[in-house]
Parts: sequence; C-alpha cells; structure tokens
Amino acid sequence: MDFRLSDEQEMFRKSVRDYVNRELPKSWARDLEKDEHTFPHELFGKLATAGFHAIGIPEEYGGQGGDIMTQMLLARELARSLAGLTWVWGITSFAGGKSVGIYGTPEQKQQHLPAIAAGREKWAIGFTEPGGGTDVLGAMRTVATRADGGWVINGQKTWSSMAHVADYILLLVRTTKDVAKQYQGVSLFILPTASDGVTIREIPKLGMRALGSCDVFLNDVFVADENLLGQPDQAWKMLLPTLNNERIMLSAFCVGILDGVLEDALRYVTEREAFGRKIGEFQALQHYIANVAMWQEQADLIVTKAAWLQSRGLPCQREATMAKVIASELANQAADLGIQILGGMGYSAETDMQRYWPQSFKVPEVRLLIVPLPGFGCDVCLAVGAGRAVAPGVPGSAPAPTAPGVVLLPSAGAVYAGQAGAGRAQSRCQQVRKASFQGQPGLILRMRWRA
Repeated sequence: MDFRLSDEQEMFRKSVRDYVNRELPKSWARDLEKDEHTFPHELFGKLATAGFHAIGIPEEYGGQGGDIMTQMLLARELARSLAGLTWVWGITSFAGGKSVGIYGTPEQKQQHLPAIAAGREKWAIGFTEPGGGTDVLGAMRTVATRADGGWVINGQKTWSSMAHVADYILLLVRTTKDVAKQYQGVSLFILPTASDGVTIREIPKLGMRALGSCDVFLNDVFVADENLLGQPDQAWKMLLPTLNNERIMLSAFCVGILDGVLEDALRYVTEREAFGRKIGEFQALQHYIANVAMWQEQADLIVTKAAWLQSRGLPCQREATMAKVIASELANQAADLGIQILGGMGYSAETDMQRYWPQSFKVPEVRLLIVPLPGFGCDVCLAVGAGRAVAPGVPGSAPAPTAPGVVLLPSAGAVYAGQAGAGRAQSRCQQVRKASFQGQPGLILRMRWRA
C-alpha cells in the first residue's frame, strides 16, 4: 500500500499551500476571528476566485472534478492557516456539492451545482435538534406534512453553522410518524432560507466565532415538491454513505491544524531566547515538539488511508470513523502542548495557538465504534479511548463500570456490562441496537453511559 502522492497531487498540494501563504495568511485569519458576528464573506469569495468551491463537482456542471484525495489535500492545506474557518468551504461542499451531486435530480443538479462551483450559493446543515444533540433520530421533533404541491414543515434545528448567511439548508425532517424503526420515515429537503416562517438566531460559542452557528426555527414553512432531495422516507440510508466524506474532511482539517501547530511551535522555539540560549535547546520542549510530530504522522496515516480506500470505492466506514476520532483528539492534544510551548504568548490573541485549541476540540467520548469480534459471533461496541470492552470470557476484556459507553452487543441480543450500572447500560444498549440497523459495520453511534 503506497500512500505517496502522485506528481499531480503533489503539484496541487504545493499550489494550494502557495496560495494560502499568499492570500489566506494566519494573521488575516486571526483578524477574521476577532469580529465574532461578521461572517467572512471576503474569505468565501477568495475561495471561489481560486476555484476551490468547484473541487469535487463534475466538470459538466462547471466544477473542476477531483476525488476525495484531492478534497483531503485541499482541506488540510486550508486548515493549516484557517483552522476552523475552513468550514467556510467545507459545509457548502458537503451539504450542497456532495449531497446534491449524489442524490439530486438532473434539474436540481443543474440549478445548484454550477452556482456552488462559482461561489454564488452558500449552504448549511439542519440535522441536530435541541432535545437530543447527537441522538439525531431519537430527538427528532421537526415534521413535514403533505400539502398541495409540497410540504409544510414545523420544528427547530440547532448548531446549524452558516445558516444565518446561507441560501439553502440541507434539512432532515420526519415525514412519516408511524414507523417500525427510528431510521425509517425521515426525508431530506433543500430549504431556501428566505422562505416564509424561517427564523434564524446565532449561538454565542467558544471557537470558530466568525463562522456563526445558529438555531433555526421553522413555523409552517412551505417547501415545494421539487425541493425534496432523493426519495421520501429514505434519508437515513442516503446519508450514511455520504457521512464518510464528512468524517474524512473533518479529519483532514485536524491534520491541517497539527501542521499549523508544529509549524508555529518550531518557529517560536528557534526564535525565542531564555536563560542565555534558544528555548529549543531545552530538552523538555524538544520532547513536546517530538510528541506533536509523532501525532501529526499518526493522524496523517489514518486519514490518508481512509481517503485512499474511499477513492477506490472500497469500504471505509471503520477507517473514516477512526480517523475522525484519532485526528481530532491528537490535534487538540497538540494545540494544548503548543500553548505550553509558547508560554504566556500561547494565551495571547496575537498568536495562533489560542485559535487552534478551541477549534480542534476533540470529538466527545460519546462515540461507539462497532467492530466485528472474530470467533465470537457478535459486535463489540468500543468507546474509543474509554477502556476495554466488557465481555465475560473474552480474552483482553475487563469490567469498566465507570467508563462511558463500554458495552457488548452480541448478535443474540443479550447485553453484558460492568458489575455496576448494568441496568443503565442495558437500557442504553437498546438504543445502540436500534441505531445499528442492518448490521452496518463500523457505524458510529453517539451516546454516553456512566455507571
């Protein structure tokens, strides 16, 4: 397995890096972040002028083409300077370019893809609801009812980044209430944000402040039939394949942040003097930088592998999920060390370490990775970084009653847990079973269990 970039890919990576250094420097990104309530339209426009919004969109629709490897390289190089502001490109690329490109009708593709490629449309995502966070399906209260020529939608979405400036929201709603499984009866709509009954409010937050994340209130919003994306009631099955792309993109952002942290740390320790010499000569700081370099290499390998698999049409749910967790955790650890390396300046808004830290905040330990357990006829749900699985009689397992989400889900349906909190673990496992429909290997689940 050779992960070396082709000559064409290396030329693309270098051209993006040169452009970022010239047009999107870190100093400018810092200035953008300082103005919390002003969306960086100029940044969006520069990305359009450079042709970055067109990457991943077929040439027949005005795009530049490019596979997931190309998108990964772009995401990483942008994030080295922009950090979380890279989502200014990423959200529209995923919600608009990817989703419409895969599931859109010919008319929808013709309407939206050329506009996205040219930077004339901005998109947001409306999946999460206030009552459930990552329990998207269980908490869904937003519903669409049939009307003449379309649908009437009522409900609320939250954490919809860029919704306040978006032209469209990729909206997930329930269209059929009486279903056997939660993943059934949900549909995707292309919602124009200018529709009557749509109200949007920004949410103050710690990082990515200029990007803007929002509550979206939907009061008798009419959406025409032509704005239904894909088949009605089939949205969850449609979303699962596209989520691998989103996970790889987020992972690539985190590798870019690792690049930025290492770059800034190396520059600082070779310039800063204390006690009569460069601080890079102190062994403790050398160890810090060595750790960041190792984390960068680890994240790079798993993210590249996931992108490589997807670019060849091979299964990559497991690898994309691992990449998302590993890269986000390592980026956050590196940003934390970066702040320590810079000392007091790491806390200063005049440097970039204070931007990397909140924007690399690791994926919460509420994600369970389902992996096959050879020879045992079951799937083990492992909370990444939370300890070993609880599986009586299985070598290497051990009770971990206080670890979040460490449970075993045998195919027979029985549930084993630690000696303490077994009842609560079993009740949460019912949700695990429902979410892991059709035995999807590598499916990521988002729950928290504590004894």
